[in-house]
Amino acid sequence: MNETEQLLEQVADRVRTSARGHGEPLPEPLADGAAERAAQVLGFALPPLLAALYTRIGDGGFGPEYGLLPLRQVIGEYEAGRASDWGWPEGVLPIADLGCGMYACVDCRSETAQVLLFEPNPGERDLAWYLTSPSLARWLRDWLDGTGWFREEWDEDEMEVAPWAEFSSRCEA
Repeated sequence: MNETEQLLEQVADRVRTSARGHGEPLPEPLADGAAERAAQVLGFALPPLLAALYTRIGDGGFGPEYGLLPLRQVIGEYEAGRASDWGWPEGVLPIADLGCGMYACVDCRSETAQVLLFEPNPGERDLAWYLTSPSLARWLRDWLDGTGWFREEWDEDEMEVAPWAEFSSRCEA
């Protein structure tokens, strides 16, 4: 079993365990071809790990904070962001609502599917984007082992996020 398969199995185990504890059923995985249809709408492919989460685990509802958004909502939020005054970067999908207008986002143009934080609360678009994880796989591992900055008990001094250097080159003026 390769690392991706092992990670998907760990996520599935966590999802099954938490679903039993909460009593709320999670959305079913998306049907085969859903990732390809999303790519046609978006104009770019989903990273393989993200596509596997949606087609093998479930259509959102699990993961850090409030969990992954359903894929249809991801597409809608992305399109709304691209049409907004925030200059939403091309190829960056909001995948999880973190509350207070913040989103965890995946950079679909990055080879590792970097995870970014969109934090609009300071009110300046140039200060709204931060790199929070070098890869989607690492972000998920941090969630699984409770070491991510989004864990329930964390100190702001521990938050290791840096401004996303690619923002200005990746968005429309």
